[in-house]
Amino acid sequence: MAQSSAPQDIPGVPARLAALRLIDAVLRRGDPLDQAAPPVLRAIERSDDRALAQAIAQEALRWLADLDALIDGATRLVLPHDAKARSVLRLMLAQALRLGLPPHAVIATGLPLLTGGPRRLAHGVFSAVLKGGARLPAAPTLPGRALERWAAAWPDRIAAIAAALALPPPLDLTLRDPAETDMWAERLGGTSLLPGHVRLARGGAIEALAGYDDGAWWVQDLAASIPARLLGPGNGQRVLDLCAAPGGKTLQLAAMGWQVTAIDKSARRVERLTQNLARTGLTAEVITADVMQWRPPEALFDAVLVDAPCSATGTCRRHPDVLHRPIAFAELESLQRDLLERAAGAIRQGGRLVYVVCSLEPQEGEAQAAWVKALARVPITADQLPPGIAPTAQGWFRSDPGMLAEQGGIDGFFAAMWEK
Repeated sequence: MAQSSAPQDIPGVPARLAALRLIDAVLRRGDPLDQAAPPVLRAIERSDDRALAQAIAQEALRWLADLDALIDGATRLVLPHDAKARSVLRLMLAQALRLGLPPHAVIATGLPLLTGGPRRLAHGVFSAVLKGGARLPAAPTLPGRALERWAAAWPDRIAAIAAALALPPPLDLTLRDPAETDMWAERLGGTSLLPGHVRLARGGAIEALAGYDDGAWWVQDLAASIPARLLGPGNGQRVLDLCAAPGGKTLQLAAMGWQVTAIDKSARRVERLTQNLARTGLTAEVITADVMQWRPPEALFDAVLVDAPCSATGTCRRHPDVLHRPIAFAELESLQRDLLERAAGAIRQGGRLVYVVCSLEPQEGEAQAAWVKALARVPITADQLPPGIAPTAQGWFRSDPGMLAEQGGIDGFFAAMWEK
């Protein structure tokens, strides 16, 4: 194959180059994929190509251990983990084995990313893997660190969690008006697992769906919608939503009749929250500030919801990069406890606190809840959760990606509730 002095000019190559840069950002720098994507994809004009670049990167990260096993099985000498040829081969095999792209198209758009000997090597390894009839397993092999942690924490759930990672999740919507659940499920061609929830198959532009322009709903995983539901109708009471952006829980609380004060320190994420409020016609007081530095008003709140910063490992179905990024557990756990203390001090007597993390790590969920001694535990009940998920023995909410598998799954979350 003739080399090109400007491979980015070859049709299809810019999307593959973007995918290569994305997995490099995750694996080499430890960046979250959704943080790395905007600057990398900005130069790609076509939305289809931007979506393809993200899909290639996500599938390569989702099946990384298994793709590496195929590569190592077809090479005489093991390629370094960070070798460019290995990364390009990961992308090529992900396209052929997961996205179903024709091998000739994969070769034509993949090899220009390399020069010299690595190009010939990649061509040979890719061809050998496909000619050998290689297949990926039914479920991705979990990376060693995640496998070790989760096998110890959830030995009876580890197989189901791995199986759930095989496919990206469906699209969940939370409705502004739960009374319209049946209408929107029918109109959008979806299903509902709880009042105020509609689940759709993935695909298509979200902005093109009926109800988007009218602000009738917003995108929010079913598990992420549970914590706000626990507080029930607001009836004009005051609630503090800590670490609120991008705002799904703020929108829920406002729609449920709460008078919401929403705080987040990320100006970019607060902007998204403000845009979502404007689109849905809901109102909240939005403050850009570091929660630990912010001085609350003298009047205490009727409720506080703490969506604490965490490892986010519960979102691995939709964000497979979390499986490969380093996690500063000690730092996160310290911040979570500080936030819990901060939140408890902002609640009036008789007020309620809900703590939530999108994490599969017990030290970020169950252990933090057990640490809270000054508040009275309020058990979560089965009627507050989706059918098929029961509260834990302690009265907490715990989900993992392997739950509700026949209905499309759910993210991994933990939530607990107390009263002052």
